[in-house]
Amino acid sequence: MPKPLDETEQSPLVETTPPGTLDRAWLATGYDEVRAILGDSDRFTTLPPADNIEDSRRLVQPGNLLHYDPPEHTRLRKMLTGEFTLRRVRTLEPLVESIVTERLDAMEGAAHPIDLVPHFVWPTTSLIGCTLLGIPRDDQAELARHLDTNRIDNPDRDQRDAAGNSYLVYLSKFTAQKRRNPGEDLLGRLIQRHGDDLTPAELTGTAATLLASFIQNVGGTLGLGILALLEHPDQLALLKERPELIDHAVEELIRSVSIISHASPRTALEDVTLAGKTVKAGEPVACSLLGANNTNSPGEPTEPIDITRDNSRHMAFGHGIHYCLGAPLTRMELRIAIAELLRRFPGVRLAAPRDELRFTSKAVETLPVAW
Repeated sequence: MPKPLDETEQSPLVETTPPGTLDRAWLATGYDEVRAILGDSDRFTTLPPADNIEDSRRLVQPGNLLHYDPPEHTRLRKMLTGEFTLRRVRTLEPLVESIVTERLDAMEGAAHPIDLVPHFVWPTTSLIGCTLLGIPRDDQAELARHLDTNRIDNPDRDQRDAAGNSYLVYLSKFTAQKRRNPGEDLLGRLIQRHGDDLTPAELTGTAATLLASFIQNVGGTLGLGILALLEHPDQLALLKERPELIDHAVEELIRSVSIISHASPRTALEDVTLAGKTVKAGEPVACSLLGANNTNSPGEPTEPIDITRDNSRHMAFGHGIHYCLGAPLTRMELRIAIAELLRRFPGVRLAAPRDELRFTSKAVETLPVAW
């Protein structure tokens, strides 16, 4: 992350210098400033930053809504919106419940301490995500490995790029097959309703973006959310005593872990004044969701959580036209997974000191527990 020019300056909008350049950029950390920037698609573009608009458009990843401005963004998002309504998400609850139960059944007979990450967190979100898209179970472990290797904090760039390419090659072949035989899963319905309006690259990119979010983002939030509860025994005890607080608890955990540290970068389309400073046309702005939500990166000490407070205005899902489509699905998955884990294993506790846990930029890698 670029460093502020004056790190002692306490401001919700700070001038920065990106590494290797003399260009001016900005870092927004204040809640009001982040919300204003993300909610202003007229004066800020989400196209990937570049020297000119043509280069920006060439950097767009087809099917990745975070790279699009209206009207292209509006066209693609409208096709997907129906799959993530509250009504649609409710119909998916039995699927999620069955997968969560399957994973907890497998844990019940295992010796413990047991690492929740490989035994519960990633298998649960991988199974749910792949099932929603119609991906065969035999292929799910391989795809999850590609995603894990391709994560941004993998220092081996060649390895990372090869995994990313393998992931896209698989999904390109898979979506081509789905066009011939759509089925009744999310991708199948998308093809049946809008297949003629989606290019092959857009369909592949949409599948790639959705699957990565289903597995990595939900999985990262689930693992870190469970850890946050285990590290706050008073809040864990309160949730077990008052299970009706689960929705509040889920919202607080989503805010407190905020696994997406920064929203996709914006670039000012015209001069914009915020927090008494002027962001000039063409200057990029990074919006810190960690700052807006008053939380820390994975691996850093967690702030106290309060599962009773109203967190409905947190920014973990972004804001504006790019607000996370999958937010209702994420909430539902977390609600079921956490509630069932505590119901089946009410004595669950952390089985290792925090300094022995391993973290990535978006997740906890090891989470040994006992009960």
